[in-house]
Amino acid sequence: MKIRELFTKDISRPINGVVKADQQDDKSIYQELEEFVVTRELSEHLDRFFSVYLQALENPRDADAAGKMGVWVSGFFGSGKSHLIKVLHYLFKNQIVKYDGQEKQAIKFLDGKIADPFLFGNIQKAVTKDADVILFNIDSKADQTKSDDVLIRVFLKVLNELQGYSPDYPHIAHMERYLDQLNKLAVFEENFRMLTGQEWRESRVHWHFTQDNIVKALSETLGQSEEACQHWAQSAEDDFPLTIENFARWVKEYLDSRGSEHRIFFFVDEVGQFIGDNSKLMLNLQTITENLGTQCGGRAWLIVTSQEDMDKAIGSLKNTENKDFSKIQGRFNTRLSLSSANTDEVIQKRLLEKQDSVIDELVGLYEPNADILGNQLTFSQDTGMTLQAYQSEVDFVKNYPFIPYQFKLLQRVFEGVRRAGATGLHLSRGERSMLDAFQHAGIHAADKDTGVLVPLYWFYPSIESFLDTAVRRTIQQAAELPSLEEFDINIFQTLFMIRYIEEIKGNVNNLVTLCIDHIDSDKFVLRKKVEESLSRLEKETLISRSGENYFFLTNEE
Repeated sequence: MKIRELFTKDISRPINGVVKADQQDDKSIYQELEEFVVTRELSEHLDRFFSVYLQALENPRDADAAGKMGVWVSGFFGSGKSHLIKVLHYLFKNQIVKYDGQEKQAIKFLDGKIADPFLFGNIQKAVTKDADVILFNIDSKADQTKSDDVLIRVFLKVLNELQGYSPDYPHIAHMERYLDQLNKLAVFEENFRMLTGQEWRESRVHWHFTQDNIVKALSETLGQSEEACQHWAQSAEDDFPLTIENFARWVKEYLDSRGSEHRIFFFVDEVGQFIGDNSKLMLNLQTITENLGTQCGGRAWLIVTSQEDMDKAIGSLKNTENKDFSKIQGRFNTRLSLSSANTDEVIQKRLLEKQDSVIDELVGLYEPNADILGNQLTFSQDTGMTLQAYQSEVDFVKNYPFIPYQFKLLQRVFEGVRRAGATGLHLSRGERSMLDAFQHAGIHAADKDTGVLVPLYWFYPSIESFLDTAVRRTIQQAAELPSLEEFDINIFQTLFMIRYIEEIKGNVNNLVTLCIDHIDSDKFVLRKKVEESLSRLEKETLISRSGENYFFLTNEE
């Protein structure tokens, strides 16, 4: 039997492995909801989040509950942070998904995925309430100059978009907001159309070139002199009152206009990476959260994602500038940390789920080889992290043709190369997922017979295009050397992938384990093959050696 015949779903099918905030087409929405996996860990996080939310919902005058409207979602690269907040966004939006002749409410996708009926009931109760939901990636919305007020500018931009005001020019949106409060915005738009023959919302982006007509339309709308309106037009941009306090007040005014029960959610992806080590931006986030909490009384919620948990993110800021960020820890009272266990289960269910008809065959493949696999898939005693092989036949069926330790190890590979600066911009921004990497390696194995195991170097192509030029060029040039064989390049790629993981030494024993590609691999034969490859790589000065350990080198090194 071929590997591809084992799976419930075609392993080569298009999968939206990289969940992006701005990807909102019907197919993507349907797949993101359909393939959302509620793991045991995620079920606990959902329970905590909705418990806090319902407490604030049911006790609107409780200042303590209202102060818990900040949620910090953290997790390693590829742990599913973006997927989680995007699903929450669909739920609170009460999204109706229409795709391939089907129509389905977002909450219905969770029916049967959540084992706890009480939790499912809480979610149903929460998402039927009146709410506006805004989801965005902070980096894609922000002015790339990274000024000190960049955060509040982004928040105001998305609020203006929601209300139909100018998103690009806050002073123009300020005029529109004022006219709207007077119930004269439609009158202004009609006056502008009569003067220019153009629709206001299509023309306002070019406001610099239509100031005379804006002044005339504004004068007719407000009954003021053109001179007074001209004075406003000349000073509006410079005099615009951009403050966090004003933003929170405008949010409150909007909520009040929609009724006392109306709520608004800001789902902000990748805040942690955007803020980085900029203490001013972190303080601004703190102030935004604080002002929304106090002015809106628990009706405005802020849910952000970060690769770092809050304590770690703030700890690094304290170390650099010795600021006191204790307040922001209180503002983001609800913290949801997604672990690698979550990633394992998601990949197992979305990608590796097996057909019932093949389970007996896989069990029959594992049982006579269980002890052999236990001996083969072992690492040196000085390995500083737990890397598990198969624990049982059930474990084998869930993970095959992958090895359990690869989930944890690959996350460390991605995180290591990102932190070391060995990647280009895209991987550092999380635009490559664990799911993509496992699918890529799975497709490589798809047409091979059962018995094959995925070695670590099969994952290398999934990150190659995002690596720094120096790394990629070094490996490509090595592949062109006539003195090297294909397996030598595989060893070279493996050494690169573990280069930034301190706990995994690049010794022969570990390299042999990482390169096992079949259940009945002869480890002694493979060891000799690895040693010969290391000798050739060392002779070409592509690697260095310190005692028993080998290290990847770039051309520059």
